[in-house]
Amino acid sequence: MSKPVVRVAHRTAQALPGAPGTAVAPVGPGGPGRPARRGTGLPRTLSFDIGGTGLKASVLSKHGELLHEPVHVPTPYPLSPTDLVTHLVQLTQGLPAFQRISAGFPGMVRAGLVLSAPHFISPAGPGGKPSGVLVKAWDHYALQSTLGAALGLPCRVANDADVQGAALVQGEGLELVITLGTGVGTALFWQGKLAPHLELAHHPLGKRGDCYNDVLGEAARQKAGNKKWNTRLAGTLEVLRNLVMFDHCYIGGGNSKKVSLDLPPDITLADNTAGILGGIKLWERM
Repeated sequence: MSKPVVRVAHRTAQALPGAPGTAVAPVGPGGPGRPARRGTGLPRTLSFDIGGTGLKASVLSKHGELLHEPVHVPTPYPLSPTDLVTHLVQLTQGLPAFQRISAGFPGMVRAGLVLSAPHFISPAGPGGKPSGVLVKAWDHYALQSTLGAALGLPCRVANDADVQGAALVQGEGLELVITLGTGVGTALFWQGKLAPHLELAHHPLGKRGDCYNDVLGEAARQKAGNKKWNTRLAGTLEVLRNLVMFDHCYIGGGNSKKVSLDLPPDITLADNTAGILGGIKLWERM
């Protein structure tokens, strides 16, 4: 099957010339450093993409320009809420100055509180046996206010698929966003407005009662192989089409590059930088 055409995020990411090593002072826990250079657009947004496999961060201008190549570290396990905040703060070292913070989190987030953290409640990571201590630690954890306090700046946190989707949707009808990575994320937008988040990844799919994560998550892909995984994806897309009757669907996430289906015109692949670029839209659209 031919490789589908990639549809790039709503704003194209551009690294400024010489961004790594810029003369602008980095931001650490103490505050935003020296003033930003003129012409790049203020306010600058520090954007975190929190995943079950990796933690990424970069700084964006008001106009969606990447002011530094995204920095990335593997997600460490076990991962308590306190440890996550510590690692995120460490990621900011060497990045340009910023005035606000956004983060996409792989779980249910409401009003800045983590209601579910399926990847992080096991000491072994995604798919492992949950720990009572970690389950309790993550339950209603105030990630938004805690991360903001750690960096001394205003902060917004939302589900990672919601954040990616905010960078992708065109504001036309009902748009569905699917993120494929360690797990499966979904987000719905009506006329550009984010709908209440649904954790479809944990909804039963198929006769055996497996959920979306069991069928399309990274562990399932590795076990089944790309060909079978793509067949499952094709079936799942039809289930979602019948469930929500989307006008357009975007497929993003790290495993979107594994998709080899011939996609119809109303389903397109998205550039994986949307997880970072959505950090601006988290302040504008949501």
